[in-house]
Amino acid sequence: MKTFFLLSFCLMLFFTQALYSQNSERQRVIILTDIEADPDDTQSLVRLLLYSNEIDIRGIVATTSCWLQSSIHPESINRVIQAYEKVQPNLLNHDPGFPEAKDLLPLVKKGLPLYGMKGVGEGMDSEGSDWIIQELEKEDERPLWISVWGGVNTLAQTLDKIQKSKSKKEANQLISKLRVYTISDQDDSGLWIRNNFPGVFYIVSPGDNYSDATWTGVNSVVKGIDNKTISNSWLAENIQQNHGPLGAEYPDVAWGVEGDTPAFLSLIPNGLNEPDRPEWGGWGGRYELYKSDFSKTKDGSSIVTIGPETRDIWTNADDSYTPYLPKEYGRAVGRDTATFTGFKETLWRWRDDFQNDFAARMDWCLQSFEEANHPPVPVLAGEDHITVKSGEGVFLDASNSTDPDGDNLSYLWFNYPEAGTLKEEIKIGGSENSHTLYVTMPEVSKKETVHFILKLSDKGAPSLSRYKRIIIDIVPN
Repeated sequence: MKTFFLLSFCLMLFFTQALYSQNSERQRVIILTDIEADPDDTQSLVRLLLYSNEIDIRGIVATTSCWLQSSIHPESINRVIQAYEKVQPNLLNHDPGFPEAKDLLPLVKKGLPLYGMKGVGEGMDSEGSDWIIQELEKEDERPLWISVWGGVNTLAQTLDKIQKSKSKKEANQLISKLRVYTISDQDDSGLWIRNNFPGVFYIVSPGDNYSDATWTGVNSVVKGIDNKTISNSWLAENIQQNHGPLGAEYPDVAWGVEGDTPAFLSLIPNGLNEPDRPEWGGWGGRYELYKSDFSKTKDGSSIVTIGPETRDIWTNADDSYTPYLPKEYGRAVGRDTATFTGFKETLWRWRDDFQNDFAARMDWCLQSFEEANHPPVPVLAGEDHITVKSGEGVFLDASNSTDPDGDNLSYLWFNYPEAGTLKEEIKIGGSENSHTLYVTMPEVSKKETVHFILKLSDKGAPSLSRYKRIIIDIVPN
């Protein structure tokens, strides 16, 4: 009997290590949150902690925003971490990388209880702004992501201090490590950063008119698709109730569910996300680098001052998306008759996948490894970046893919034209749901790059998906 349990434990460790070894370098991130301005910050924090084995959380800073101008609430961050502490021992049964709460609590820092640029300048340092500098100065080659769920003046103060206290060379070295994703502009310091620090990598749908923002795809109710995974009943069943102390901390929706979550979704290693390549698309949406047209930016309902961009930023990009739907007879999937085009589509097209993933992790809070579901592991025979000539065929084989729970696997291959340079979709002539794919490359007059995605899904409950991105360079004959 002892031998059986030892063998089971070793198998569990093997599967979890295999599951996460394909993405061994975790992205490090500092969160800026106006928690208590809206329940969605707490919702996003619950989700974030369930990915703390795969995202290196380096700080969580309580800040202000246009919705919470004169107070900060680090105690609310601590409350959620304390709920996480109660389930962390069980999470370790699913992956050994979940940090202890005693290591997370010291990472909770305070920004200033001041709005926007009123908290930037001489004498405006805070725990949060100093902590960002300290993290930037570490001997760590990884970029530092700043995931902004509210106002961004804590980062603005960091940059102001770096500029005034460091040599130009030192300042440039530190700033080059920064990667910023802000949920629109929730104070007036975001535009100030972009205008005064053109070297900062910055993802944002500028202005404060949220309906014009990619991130709202996380909670948009879209006509013509099934929106159940953002419904209140789905949240109650899969997240809030009967999932332990952490699920009990997940509040009801007041405005929009998890409006801040897109600021870190693309940091989750899943085979699709490439955080430094926003134009490739992923769970957090797809973005392109250009100077947005200020004439199309309208005042929203908040008090944030907006103005023209003076530099290129990573911002809204359009996808044309035709969903695949399950079929009862014959080939297991078929394309929908409806095609959806727009910038929110770059995010909501993945929504069922990341919602199911979240639900599975909530199960991990209470269930054993054997009871819960875990994502499959796609394995591609051969390289995932290849060069071929016009008119040549490409054979892709994922038959060695596995599932840690022994679940049956479903395959779906598709071309993602917007992620490459050849914008016309390459149609798959045969079956797109086999474990292999053969596709002929089109004729080109110059080098073009195309992206094919393998979506590998299990038949567990909930169904979980992981991906392989295959990049093909097509050269003329």
